[in-house]
Amino acid sequence: MTYQYWNQEMETLNRADLEAFQLKQLRSAVAHALRTPFYRERLSKAGIQSEEDIKSLADLARIPFTTKGDLRLGFPYGFLSIPKDEVIRLHASSGTTGTPTTIYFNRPDIRRWTGFVARSIYATGCTKADVFQNMITYGLFTGGLGFHFGGEEVGMLVIPSGSGNTNRQFKLMQDFGTTVVHATPSFLLHVEAKMQEEGVRRERIKLTRAFAGAEPYSEDTRKRIEELLRIDVYNSYGLSEMNGPGVAFECQAKNGLHLWEDGYIGEIVNPDTLEPVPEGETGELVLTCLCREATPILRYRTRDLSGFYTEPCPCGRTHRRLRRITGRTDDMLIINGVNLFPSQIEEVIMSMQEVGNNYLIVVEKEGVLDRLTVKTEVAQDSFRDDTRPLHALKERIRKTLQASIFINPRIELHERGSLPVSEGKATRVLDQRPRG
Repeated sequence: MTYQYWNQEMETLNRADLEAFQLKQLRSAVAHALRTPFYRERLSKAGIQSEEDIKSLADLARIPFTTKGDLRLGFPYGFLSIPKDEVIRLHASSGTTGTPTTIYFNRPDIRRWTGFVARSIYATGCTKADVFQNMITYGLFTGGLGFHFGGEEVGMLVIPSGSGNTNRQFKLMQDFGTTVVHATPSFLLHVEAKMQEEGVRRERIKLTRAFAGAEPYSEDTRKRIEELLRIDVYNSYGLSEMNGPGVAFECQAKNGLHLWEDGYIGEIVNPDTLEPVPEGETGELVLTCLCREATPILRYRTRDLSGFYTEPCPCGRTHRRLRRITGRTDDMLIINGVNLFPSQIEEVIMSMQEVGNNYLIVVEKEGVLDRLTVKTEVAQDSFRDDTRPLHALKERIRKTLQASIFINPRIELHERGSLPVSEGKATRVLDQRPRG
């Protein structure tokens, strides 16, 4: 395979030169951070009074971690390092509760961010000949405008369709010959189901690629989308605190996500001890942004679980690759003392051909014990007069899950299209246990 590069010199930089570049950018990031009230106090306590105190990349360990809670305490302008009249855009992410985390950008910040997204898109084999339909939420969420600007930078025709309204998405695809889409993996599964429901013929759709992100998903889910839609699906990773999309991306080799290390420094730490884990092991991803002046963020605890591949990528890029994000430290469920992640359940059920594209994990309290119920749709035409195949499938799912997660779950099978569908990030877990 011939791999294409957006910036071949930077993407294939040798390790020594790449780390020298990172050190220069880290010093600049520290200089900007010291202009903010939060970091001025935090870094001073760590003995860092100026960027000159950062002598090597090893000094990164002297910098305290930053958390989402810190960003919320600094709302609205506690992390702004430049005059407000130099800011041209903000994005905000509130999650499910609490004060928003707000990120500001000046014009060079937007230009750099756009470059990283364009590099990511180009790494998948896209060119200016492609038609790109951005089926993700626009507005304060970074995914919409981030991919939009990156697609335009590549030179693609960009259709800002936004999320939802599946029938309209189909019409746009057919009218304009869409070849590439960006959506959540759950919405891509929904798209395939709606194609069958609405009688949209695959041969009338020119899709070849999809960028899937904004929620963790398993390799089995990726394979299912690829088989159902007959496209290549590329995993993307970003978070609003680090600009948004374009932090890490798969290349055409689909062999892990290249973390663009000229823009970000990545660390993998034990989420309990906060000490580095051995190379190649899984832990919590910590990121330092090297490419944004307006809102510097150092050693940010993403809560996302991943690890670095140790072997080189066949594409020739030298930037380290992240493993697929398997979940978040705060997504972990404790069921009767057993720890598990929703991704473990998804991995099992999405590997079964008889199972449909949608599922829901419900946790309840029954007396003093926790009860785990997995509700999953089944493939079309499974509900017939003879219920024996359904009973057999239900028992197979239960036994396979029990062997994987060491919990005996209750299984509910539902007809296709009967479970709630989200057109944004999917809600996969419903924890109904009393709080407190």
